[in-house]
Amino acid sequence: MLKHSLRWLTGLGAAGALIAASATPAVAAPTIEPYFQDATLAIGATPTSRALFLYADEPTVLSDVSVRYDYRSLATKVTVTPADGQKCTAPEPGVLVCTEPADVALYEMAPPGSGIYRNAAKQVRIAVTDDAQLGDSGDVAVSFQAAGGRRGSYTSRVRVGEGVDLAGGPFTSLSAKPGGKFTVPLVVANAGDKTVTGFVAVFDLAYSIRTKDRFSNCRYSDNHLVSCNFDEDIPVGTGLATTLNLEFVKDTYAPANHSGYAQFMTTADFEDLTRVRTAVGARAATPGSGPKLTLAEAPGRVRQADQTDVGPGWDYTGWTIRATGKNGTDLAAIGATLKGTAGAVVTATVGFRNNGPATLDRTNGDFEAATHTDVELPPGTTAVEVPDSCWLRQGTRTYLCASEMLLVAGQIYTMKFRLRIDKVISNARGVVRVNAPCECPAGGGFQDDIKPANDKATIVVNAPQGGGGQGDGDGDGGGGGGSLPITGAPTNLIAGIGALLLVTGVGGYLLARCRSTRFVA
Repeated sequence: MLKHSLRWLTGLGAAGALIAASATPAVAAPTIEPYFQDATLAIGATPTSRALFLYADEPTVLSDVSVRYDYRSLATKVTVTPADGQKCTAPEPGVLVCTEPADVALYEMAPPGSGIYRNAAKQVRIAVTDDAQLGDSGDVAVSFQAAGGRRGSYTSRVRVGEGVDLAGGPFTSLSAKPGGKFTVPLVVANAGDKTVTGFVAVFDLAYSIRTKDRFSNCRYSDNHLVSCNFDEDIPVGTGLATTLNLEFVKDTYAPANHSGYAQFMTTADFEDLTRVRTAVGARAATPGSGPKLTLAEAPGRVRQADQTDVGPGWDYTGWTIRATGKNGTDLAAIGATLKGTAGAVVTATVGFRNNGPATLDRTNGDFEAATHTDVELPPGTTAVEVPDSCWLRQGTRTYLCASEMLLVAGQIYTMKFRLRIDKVISNARGVVRVNAPCECPAGGGFQDDIKPANDKATIVVNAPQGGGGQGDGDGDGGGGGGSLPITGAPTNLIAGIGALLLVTGVGGYLLARCRSTRFVA
């Protein structure tokens, strides 16, 4: 759900620096980029927890990690204390140094196929002191060092603001056909004891949900609604409401439930979440050129003080839209025909195509694959390189490969296996099976394929006609067309969470790109 997505998003903002700075793969030690999110704190509110996130362009493990928090510019205004039981010292006022109790392994936490590896140090709590006053502001310089001379730093902004409490309206349910239009309510209320002066709605809409509206105070990625800024006041105990005109795309899967959410946050909290986007020059969603979307007849006014939501947890609303009728998905396996002599290494480009008519969307907070594919190696061959999304089934010659979460109708999803021909066997045949079974938390293969007869294809290996050398052999995927990596996103927007990522500029990660290859022999 949205709350899960936003918690994940909070730690992803600075990752744009990795892609914005360089699009080339690492050739030496992985580049490590730290990020510590900005914060707006309210006087009298509970402390805010923050963690130093570490990003790399390759998986890596950091040992002997220590993190230094330098908040001397706010030494009498805020405190920084450990939150996860880590060992910390305060060598001087306004400085906290914490030692990580164990190695920090950076691994691909999401989105699958992004090629970005992440983990976080133990959390700290930031709280305001009795000396803090509304409008105080300063920096927290956070740096880390680890064994092998690895180090880095990031400076975030901390402000003292006014505490408010936003609340979303009730969840609603409705239905529509694929390609049909529908209207949903957008309701926000002030559950606190101070007037809210301006706020932002951040949307988390499934791939299938689009809009044709282009409000000037909203941002969009193509036809996806990303966020809307409002300067209306919400007096204490009151609420504001409007409606949104949305529609299903024609390739919406049906029958199925498709969800959408909107989270409300103060203008300052939204700035804390997204300021890094500008700093790294990352791509952002674009504003509309139409009229302004308003929730009520309320005069806008200049923000008198930064505000932060001190009662998060009920600050969102959502909709469940039932796609009616029948609109299914056919995933067709793609095999390969290979030629080479004994000792040659050949490339098998295999996978599947979504023949539609529906897009298969399994996007959720657990980042589960939409389906899995078995790749059984032909006899006489050995895999020397396999995609990171694949692992060997124990006691077999078959690799099980996870797909993306979103499989768009009409798109081809392929992956490359490098096979060494140990022995030439005439018409040696392997098998590619899409919708393969998997003992996974959310289940295995897609169970409702409308044409299971084409779920299987072959990998055929033969000697080249007329002989050949010992170098790389020939191979083709047999699927034709421009293929996409099976673990790279097929569009620049992953439904559900992608819209949120575009707000912070992380959407660039979701462009189709090959995941790294693992050497196995």
